Amino acid sequence: MANQQNAMPEEEMDYTPDLITLEDEAGKEHQCEVIDAADYNGEHYLAVVPYVEDPEKMLEEDAQLIIMRVVEENGEEFLDIVEDDDELAAVSEVFAARLEELYDIEL
Repeated sequence: MANQQNAMPEEEMDYTPDLITLEDEAGKEHQCEVIDAADYNGEHYLAVVPYVEDPEKMLEEDAQLIIMRVVEENGEEFLDIVEDDDELAAVSEVFAARLEELYDIEL
């Protein structure tokens, strides 16, 4: 008889989100889920969305994709907002293509 140990459908497997806490200019903390990471023009970027614990509520809301650049300064890494419109547009296209492929969605 075949071993049925991994017979659980992939959708039912436990999912642990990759969460980070971001602090806005006013000092308020926001929990976000990292949904992808990519390199572009020698820089490393993260695509994050505000984290919603309730899956049903998450489906009801339009997720706002936030693109952050990983910056290293004095040996420490931190996240920086991408303010340049051209850079943001180019990196957004990279993530859009990756997310369409990974999640089989149209953006």
